[in-house]
Amino acid sequence: MIGFQLSTDDVSRIRFAFSPIWETVTSVRALSNNSLGSVHGPWLRKVRPYVEGADLTLLRALIPADGYIPDFITPAPPRRSTSLESGLAAIAATSPELVVRELTMLNDGTPHPLLPGLIADPERALDRITGALRSYWQRTIEPDWRRMRALLQEDLAFRLDELASGGIDRLFRNLHPSVRLVGDRIEIDRPFCCYGGDVLSGQGLILIPCVFTWPTTLRVTAAPHVPMLTYPPRGLGRLWENRLETSGLGTTGSALAELVGRTRAAIVSHLDLPMSTTHLAHQLDLSAPTLSAHLSILRNAGVVDSRRDGRTVLYYRTSLGNHLLAASGSTTLSQTA
Repeated sequence: MIGFQLSTDDVSRIRFAFSPIWETVTSVRALSNNSLGSVHGPWLRKVRPYVEGADLTLLRALIPADGYIPDFITPAPPRRSTSLESGLAAIAATSPELVVRELTMLNDGTPHPLLPGLIADPERALDRITGALRSYWQRTIEPDWRRMRALLQEDLAFRLDELASGGIDRLFRNLHPSVRLVGDRIEIDRPFCCYGGDVLSGQGLILIPCVFTWPTTLRVTAAPHVPMLTYPPRGLGRLWENRLETSGLGTTGSALAELVGRTRAAIVSHLDLPMSTTHLAHQLDLSAPTLSAHLSILRNAGVVDSRRDGRTVLYYRTSLGNHLLAASGSTTLSQTA
């Protein structure tokens, strides 16, 4: 069990963000720690033919299968949503002294033959690292980034609603099974932590939903970086489903599908948590106009409803939709799988 204490300043500066750089870095670890039968199995099958070569060798040296990852390659997102290029720019701006210090820490714990050369020339190391991250991103993350981004946005909408409804107590109670708030102290049930103390510095805390963090939490809080805590987003079990055939209700044998049609049954099945049309369209491989037409029919029938969250309209199952789903004898995936 590890933990750290939140000051009043820290509480007032809790915020959420998600980052392409975080997904890129943690996905390298996922290549080592996930099997084809895991949640990320479909992604692994898709990307493994494209991830061999010098770029991956360098990234595996920086991102071992477990333990410490240099903090400078996972910079704090300055805003709720940021771009890959802004993240790469933040990495490139790292001071040579910090690069040397953190790569030395990594090499002391997880030695690799590439690390001494990077330590000897930190300016060139930054060029190599940002180049490798960009190349790897283009091959493995960018093709699915819109889908991943939609899932992360949905999670942030839910978490912000939790915060507005029940404050930080409710927020941390539902964030992740290994995380809990006890008084003014956050406790995390995991053996490894790279933070150098048990009291934050008043910089606040950034909570980052991260697809490839699953199934654990990953905390990167070593000074002088802003404290950050990542967690798997809700609905992760559905991320790599992109066709009607993968839905338990998308088959002609489903009672609900026979009643309302395969496409509308798949929509009802996928709404375990509120989703935008963008997210649903990516999940079900439907065009936005086609999806909107089906949602309008389902909403008029009282099976789904919608609510606005900022600029986004989120759709969710109603009680009637839940009853129809249960009565059809179909099962759904866990919201947090």
